[in-house]
Amino acid sequence: MRQGTDGQAVIRFRAAGVSLLLAHLLLVGWLSLRPLDVPWMTAANLTPFAGIKADLSLGPAVASRRIGGGLLLLAPLGVLLPMAGGRLHVSPWSSLARTVAAGALISLAIELGQTGVPGQVVDVDSLFLNTAGVALAHVLVVPACRARLRRQGGQRRVRVVSRGGHEAPQGSTPTISRVGMAP
Repeated sequence: MRQGTDGQAVIRFRAAGVSLLLAHLLLVGWLSLRPLDVPWMTAANLTPFAGIKADLSLGPAVASRRIGGGLLLLAPLGVLLPMAGGRLHVSPWSSLARTVAAGALISLAIELGQTGVPGQVVDVDSLFLNTAGVALAHVLVVPACRARLRRQGGQRRVRVVSRGGHEAPQGSTPTISRVGMAP
């Protein structure tokens, strides 16, 4: 496969990532920021882990549904944000840090946006759960996918064949030596 074709594949991959990311954010915005018609509302939860403790006291089925929903709401961002970035050769730790920070900021923006929406209640625990979901999805999916894509990209590289029909070894990229300034 030629270099131009690889470049086009990366552009298509990034475009798909951006499109899926925007679609997911629109869905999350609609789910989280639409006004709800409710007969009563609970107070905002600004005490860390109080909502999670309350969910756990309701039993395993209700707790798993509520906590799982909080984890899954923004979890696709853990995969879609790096996909939209389109980098294959990046440090796993820096990628995780950037993705988790972006997920936390998006979750914070949603929580702050809920302060002005009738029927929606601000919950600091959902910020924690959403961020943990982003981190979990990133750790479980992105490193393996990047490694697989790097392996596939290495197999597609153009092979340079010498005149004798044998593959010529390719060395490192030549560099220009630095020349000092004259006094």
